[in-house]
Formats: sequence, structure tokens, C-alpha cells
Amino acid sequence: MTGPSADLPNSDGGGDGGEGDGGGGGGLSADDAVRAMLLLMPRVAARVKRTAVPEALAGFQLAPRHLSLLAYLVFDGPMPVGALAERLEVAHTTASLMVGDLTRQGVLDRRPDPADRRRTIVSLTADPTTRTAIERWLANGSASWRSAFAPLTPAERALFVRTMAAYEQGTADGS
Repeated sequence: MTGPSADLPNSDGGGDGGEGDGGGGGGLSADDAVRAMLLLMPRVAARVKRTAVPEALAGFQLAPRHLSLLAYLVFDGPMPVGALAERLEVAHTTASLMVGDLTRQGVLDRRPDPADRRRTIVSLTADPTTRTAIERWLANGSASWRSAFAPLTPAERALFVRTMAAYEQGTADGS
């Protein structure tokens, strides 16, 4: 095999189960896993950046920072700005600015919380064309993740998600 994929572990997990391999056969040493991820992550990031914005959303000024916000609203439904800020791990002011920007563009709707008029509930726009385009845009990534997770056990999926979260936190902390 040639090209970048030749440097990554085989689908059987790579490694030969030998010394420093993590044991159990089919595993990777920590150094081999780090090497594999350092080779893979730039390709993943580049592919994500090249993901085209659907034509129906081309007129909006959507940035990568908006994708997580939109995903929370698609998967979890309408919620207060404060809940979005907490989930996005940003200041309430930052989330509020993002929501304001997307609301002005017609991507989101805001309404007072009937239970507490001081709070604002945020949802995807009621416009069916825009809403469907957002859902389809996110569905592409969802389908890829479902395919990647399909052969894994629930415990392996949880381990992967925890590992990615730890990596993300480590990069945020500068470690």
C-alpha cells in the first residue's frame, strides 16, 4: 500500500501484539497510536473544512463555530441561550452574539421562555427550506460517524468519544 493510508494501522488495529504493543494482539503502543493520529487528524480536519455548505445555505455567513451550535439545536431541540453557552463551553455573551448573528440571517428563531420571560429560547428557523438544508448538512457527518461506529461495541464507542474529548481538552489546555 502506498500513500498516506500506508502509514496508518490496518483495519485489524495494526500492531503485532508484541512488546510495547499494548498486548492482546491487534493493539498499538501509545507511541504508534500517537503517530497514527498525528498522521490522520490533519486529513480529517482538511476533509471537514472541504465539506461544502449546501446550496440552500450558501447565502448565509456560516462559519465552523456555528456548526456545533446548529448541531445542538438539531439533535437536542430548542433551548435557552445559557444552555447553548454551557454546551458550547463559551461565555453567555459569546453564545448570545452567535445567536444574534444567526437570527439576523434567518437561520435561528428566538422567543421569550413562557416559564421565565427573562430567558430566551433559541430554535432553528421555521423556514422549511433552511431547516431541511441544515439538517441535511449535519446528516452527512452523522452518516459517516454511524458507519465508523457500527463495528464497535458500546464500550469501544464510549472510549473513543472520551479519548477525543480528552484530546480536545488537552489541546485547549496547551498540553
